[in-house]
Amino acid sequence: MTIISDLTARNRAGETIGMPCFCTANEHVLRAVLSHAQRTGVATVIEATCNQVNQNGGYTGMTAADFMSWLRGLAAETHVAMDQLILGGDHLGPNPWRAEPVEVAMENARILVKSYVQAGFRKIHLDASMACGGEPPPTFAQIAERAADLCAVAEKYAPDPSALIYVIGTEVPIPGGETHEPAALDVTSVPRFHDTMQTHHAAFHARGLDDAWARVVSVVTQPGVDFGHTSVFHFAPEQAEPLKQAILAQSGLTFEAHSTDYQASAALKSLVQKQFFFLKVGPELTFRLREAVWALANIETALDLENPSRIRDVIQQEMADHPNHWQGYYSGSASEISRLQIYSYSDRIRYYWARPAVKTALAQLLANLSRTAIPETLVSQFFMGLEFGEIPTEPHALLEGHINKCVARYFKAAGMSGSIP
Repeated sequence: MTIISDLTARNRAGETIGMPCFCTANEHVLRAVLSHAQRTGVATVIEATCNQVNQNGGYTGMTAADFMSWLRGLAAETHVAMDQLILGGDHLGPNPWRAEPVEVAMENARILVKSYVQAGFRKIHLDASMACGGEPPPTFAQIAERAADLCAVAEKYAPDPSALIYVIGTEVPIPGGETHEPAALDVTSVPRFHDTMQTHHAAFHARGLDDAWARVVSVVTQPGVDFGHTSVFHFAPEQAEPLKQAILAQSGLTFEAHSTDYQASAALKSLVQKQFFFLKVGPELTFRLREAVWALANIETALDLENPSRIRDVIQQEMADHPNHWQGYYSGSASEISRLQIYSYSDRIRYYWARPAVKTALAQLLANLSRTAIPETLVSQFFMGLEFGEIPTEPHALLEGHINKCVARYFKAAGMSGSIP
């Protein structure tokens, strides 16, 4: 993929240039990301995870082909050419089936990878790091062998294998985020990075995947960034300096940073300068969505409209009736748990936006406000910080604009705030 090769070469040469990767299956978020792509013309990476989208539907109910078809429709509506978008599959491997025996889990992982590449996803993160079926934690060599197994599937079934690029490694939380507040983070050591590289290179070579190995563009390591429910681990550039030197000794490679959500924009820029070329972001996007919805709900309440959406009540009821997406994550007193359900950085509320009752309530909220003249004073009160004379009063524009606070800052930090020269 020429654009990735060109940009990673510029990154390795010392230019502050990287690529945000927007990992989401939320329609309102995707519309915001696509509207930014349409306005700027910037190449844009959109990713789906193994838990969101898989052959069993994931928690979105979509297969990889479904997701691709849906995204094509959204792109057409927002006048974005599909060749401006790079579609990625995140943590593709046995994770959704890790309770199964390893061969069952790996067979499902093979089907998963096949479905993604056949659907047209081109950026493939191979992650076979998790123990399956009660086995001991796999060794570096076992992880690499399983990743190579999945790579062979991708190469076999992709319409054009030469269009695929790969990301390896996984020194990050499991897909879906931390299950508890992390007490400390260990930055990936250079020996662990070397073990990842050596075992994967050997496993790929043993399977005759030398051509695919030449298309490995990035390695996931832990630079010292993460977030829990109420806290954020901020990037300390000096701690990642040994990793920077180690990756520059590898031909053509960069790093991919996961869980970069909520980092300061200056920290995102510093990550790119330490060769963390890909910056993954997910929960921050839906965190901004929730902020905007809550602000719109406050406006609806202040206007005292007939047939209000009561969206906050609807969401809280859905979370109470279907606690599986948050119950294993939050702990504390009843009031603490109630607060975390809505306001935590881990943003477990993101799993509820696609529920039918919530979708209906959100559509009603937007319809109610679209039929009403919203005073700028109310918008200013609940969205805050908007420039006078530039205050939008259309609810979809307010929603999109607030989400794009995240989208735009990532592109700016990555040196991609305008069209790539």
